[in-house]
Amino acid sequence: MAPSLLDTFRVLSSFDPPKGSLRDAPWEEYVDWAIAQGLAPLAAYNLEYRLAGADSPEWARDRLLSIYSGSVNDNVMKLVNLKQIVDELEGRKLLVMGAAAFAEAIYPHVGFRPVLDIQMLVRRVDVEGFSGYLSQHHFKPEKDESNSGAARVLSDGRTAIYLFADALGPDRREEVQGIFDRAKPWKVYGPSIFRPDLEDMVLLLVLEHARQGYQVPWLSFVDLRELVTGSTSMGSVYSRPLDMAALKERAKAWRLERALYTSLSIIERLFPETAAAVEASRPPLRRATRELLNRLVVEPVSVPGSHGVLRGADRLRRLLTGQ
Repeated sequence: MAPSLLDTFRVLSSFDPPKGSLRDAPWEEYVDWAIAQGLAPLAAYNLEYRLAGADSPEWARDRLLSIYSGSVNDNVMKLVNLKQIVDELEGRKLLVMGAAAFAEAIYPHVGFRPVLDIQMLVRRVDVEGFSGYLSQHHFKPEKDESNSGAARVLSDGRTAIYLFADALGPDRREEVQGIFDRAKPWKVYGPSIFRPDLEDMVLLLVLEHARQGYQVPWLSFVDLRELVTGSTSMGSVYSRPLDMAALKERAKAWRLERALYTSLSIIERLFPETAAAVEASRPPLRRATRELLNRLVVEPVSVPGSHGVLRGADRLRRLLTGQ
């Protein structure tokens, strides 16, 4: 039987792809979709260096490989630029989230995970001060076109930096303070740069999924897969088993139990090998709630190539983020 789009995705998004032929995979559909979903760099590397081409068409490999080359160069430029900007900054506690944190911590090669922008969690009192500091490095305020919820967006024309404050809302500042208290230093970027602890990073990623109504690139589900399974391909701050009790306790305090259930259920469908880790991490919900989330979010989002917007997306966002 010819590999489906989902089969092809699973093979080419693996850090240890199974050997075999992908000659009859749906390449016309997969290539454009994978590029749009941020999956092309990892797929290109797997095809070229792990699977000896897997009988894939040359045109598909060429297109994916060009994206991989560009991703490597772009990531290095953005991360080196970030280091140069913050390396000597002292007296702050700034948390790097999202792609910039993931590219080096959970992916075997920095080029596998495109870094389109840099997301940082800062204390509300540091928004103006750090924005002013960035302005000395040619960063200017920009409109938040993606409706990310960031307190400030700045760009130097090459890299956008999103500054988030009160990430859980003004009523849960104590929980946000806990994120800062548990954060781990990222010394290579200087004394002011930190990364959220593993359980906090999982929940911050889940929060992003929910706020975007699960209209996120599928690469984000690869991020979550690696966080939930302990980033076993690496030896980083995220390479350890999840503290399941702490994860569930924080999800309840952050009012993210529904979103955590939803995101975990999606990665279980996409990556069956995560079933044991997902089952242990999934928060307890009423059966009716589980069935509703499965029908309205998990099932439609888990279909590759779907371009539809979830019905009642705004209402779902409020439901999933406890608003």
